[in-house]
This record gives sequence, C-alpha cells and structure tokens, in this order.
Amino acid sequence: MEHFYLSLLLLFVSFISISLFALFYRHRSSFSGNNLPPGKIGYPIIGESYEFLSTGWKGHPEKFIFDRMSKFSSDVFKTSIFGEQAAIFCGAACNKFLFSNENKLVQAWWPSSVDKVFPSSTQTSSKEEAKKMRKMLPNFMKPEALQRYIGVMDSIAQRHFAADWENKKEILTFPLAKRYTFWVAARLFMHLNEPEEIRVFEEPFHSLASGIISMPIDLPGTPFNKAIKASNFIRKNLLKIIKQRKIDLAEGKASPTQDILSHMLLTCSDDGEYMKELDIADKILGLLIGGHDTASATCTFIVKYLAELPHIYQGVYDEQMEIAKSKGPGELLNWDDIQKMKYSWNVACEVLRLTPPLQGAFREAMTDFVFNGFTIPKGWKLYWSANSTHKNAAYFPEPEKFDPSRFEGNGPAPYTFVPFGGGPRMCPGKEYARLEILVFMHNLVKRFRWEKILPNEKIVVDPMPTPAQDLPVRLFPHSSAAPA
Repeated sequence: MEHFYLSLLLLFVSFISISLFALFYRHRSSFSGNNLPPGKIGYPIIGESYEFLSTGWKGHPEKFIFDRMSKFSSDVFKTSIFGEQAAIFCGAACNKFLFSNENKLVQAWWPSSVDKVFPSSTQTSSKEEAKKMRKMLPNFMKPEALQRYIGVMDSIAQRHFAADWENKKEILTFPLAKRYTFWVAARLFMHLNEPEEIRVFEEPFHSLASGIISMPIDLPGTPFNKAIKASNFIRKNLLKIIKQRKIDLAEGKASPTQDILSHMLLTCSDDGEYMKELDIADKILGLLIGGHDTASATCTFIVKYLAELPHIYQGVYDEQMEIAKSKGPGELLNWDDIQKMKYSWNVACEVLRLTPPLQGAFREAMTDFVFNGFTIPKGWKLYWSANSTHKNAAYFPEPEKFDPSRFEGNGPAPYTFVPFGGGPRMCPGKEYARLEILVFMHNLVKRFRWEKILPNEKIVVDPMPTPAQDLPVRLFPHSSAAPA
C-alpha cells in the first residue's frame, strides 16, 4: 500500500506548482558550496527517500549505501531523505567520528514522523525526552538489577513455550517471538503478567513499529496513518494502567520499586514537578517498542539460521543442554548460567551482524565542521549505517558467510560491529537484550529441532528486517527434552 501512495506522490511532484519548484531550487542551492561531499539529491522535495526505503523493501538495505559508496568513491556522500539535506557516513572511521562527537559536533535527530506518532513529546521534543529517559534507565539496566530479571525472563519463556510452541506441529516464528519479548517487556516495565492483558497490544504495536520510520503520508491505509492510530490506541490503554497504578501505590498494593512505571510516578524533577500521565504513557510506549521489537527480530533470525545450519544448531544445543542438565527440578536460570552461554552469544552476535535490527540512526550537525576534507554544514542530517561495516569485506571477510568465530577472543575491530550503536548513545538496553535473547535460545533448543517450511522466504526491511511470511517452521520435539 505504501508503494502505491509513493507512486502517487511522485506523480504529484511532477506537476507541482512554480512556488514549490522555487523552494526546490533554494533547497538545491543549499547543497552547493565548496568541499561538500559528493552525491546527488534525487527528486524535488522528496529527494532519494524512495530509493532509501525501497532497497529495504526488496530485502537489500545495504544496496543504497554500497551503490553510492562505489559511485562516489567516498566514506561520506550527500543525499536528501525525508525532506532533509543529509550526509551518509560509512565505515568504522565514520562511526568512530560520530559516536565520539556526540553532543559536541552532532546530536540525536529523528524524522518528523517520530514526533507526530508521539505527540506529547512535541512539548519539548523527542530529543529532550530521550535525554530524560537515558538518565532514568540506568537504575533498571545496571548489572545488579538485570541479574534479578533472569529468573523472571526464564519463567515467562517457559510459560510462553508451553502455551504457544509445545504440542504444535507448525508455528509462525515472528509473531511468537514478538509475543515473548513483549511479554517480558510488559512484565518488567509495567508488571503485567497475564497473556490476556498483554495480547490486546500485539497488533497495534506491529502497526506502530512498521510506521514510525516511514514516508510521513497521513492518508488512510498508509503505514504512517496506521502508526498514528495505533499510538493513540496504545496510549489510551496505557493511561488506564497508569491511573490504576496510582491507586495501587496509594493503597500499598504496589511497590515503589517494582518496575519503571512506579519509579516514573514517584520521581519528581529537580524543580519538584512530577511527570504528567500522558508523558509517562509516551515514555512507556517508547520503552516497550525498544524493549521488544529489536529483540524479537533477532530471536526470529536465530531460528532461521539455526534451521539452515545444523552444525551451528548442534553447538548451541550442546552448550545449552550442559546448562539444562545442571539445573534442579523447577530451578530457573541465573547469572552464572548466562555467563556459560559464550558460544550461543557468539551465534546471536553473528545474527545481529547479518541482520541488524537497527539499520542505522540519524544525527544532526550542531555546527559547521570538516570531515575527511568535506564540509558538513550546520543543520545537515547525518546517518550512520550498520551495514556499511557489517557487510563490508574490508571489516568482515566473506561477509555473507555465517561464522560465529568472528566473535571469539577480542572479537571484531572497534566501531565495526554496531548493532547497538556506540558512544554516549549506545543502546542502554544492550545487556537486557542479551539476557532476553539467551533465555529464548535456551528454552528453544532444549525443546526442539525444526526446519523451515519456505526454503527461500524473502526478507523485508521496513524499517527492521522481517521474514515476508513470518518464518513458518515445522517443529520436532526432543524425545528426552529437559523438563520445563
């Protein structure tokens, strides 16, 4: 549907008024000047947005990057995407420069669609809201807190596999992976623990995740329009949960430290003000997206690669069964168990390299600066790409080959493996995601082997990688699987 609306948009632009063409020429002139990076700006107004997005729809998001790296022979090239003048930074040196100059030369930036999907954030800006969240999260993401979450994650995983995988001959992997990761996020962030409470959010969250980073065409049926509607639905339900939590806290039925929601309700700013309910709803909404969508994509592709590579599966199975056999009846996974999952995590990292959930991220130039001899004007948007290193033979020989040994010893060179970003803005939930993924792998392989039903299923990136048909697999339970 989005492709249809984009085609209409391109036709409209072809017949746009003289005034808009004048705007285009002013826009184009801002790309002129000495020592700007090489590149092109594409169509009037919309630039190269269609090309940038469509390579992902076709399953090869790196093509937009590598085609231009080859054509312009540079680690940095200019373009115009989402209506913004932009420079695409490619390679480890570029990653190091951007990550090292956070809040010095560059700062976080998101397309306007993000603020439209999260309207309450526009009171300050999504950028300012993100800064507040990054100050609040460490208490819940530090190692001692995360260690307490492992048993909760394992308990949820056991219930999830018992309800949705066991006694099934075939399953769709992607929806079930999302169900697991969303359950974990809802439990740890809001203390929701029953599937019935959680599943009301499943479809709206799918629409929201698909439309946040999309062409901002607010017409019925477009991903952007669906994302706005989904955001409103989710926010309305979150507000009900927030109001009830306020009552429970006042009556002593909820703990002030039981989850992030309680912390938000009881923590005031330096000037003594408490967060408004709508702002809390938006922050919880953002956390739920970050806390489940990226990990669910990784869990899904772990299933894909383990089905395709029996020797890799066997290595993961052997490691996980050693851990399973060491556990007593009903004993949950703990921190020591996680530390033993070295090979499993190397496998997960190779999945993250080949199919990074986060394709890259935007920054904005805070001032004019020079990089590699090219001038980057103040206000330009900058985009770093994970695939510019992950799938680059200069950093990872035979980049399409699945090889977990890349992560043994000291692992990849600095700034080449960046599925969680880097620098001050590295994803604060990195360790949380590691635990969630490893708990999933443990509970999966100790119960099943499996095979793909569609050998050549297409992978679509929009904005995260997803199997076009949700990765259907046929399950083969172990006859002597360890008890859950």
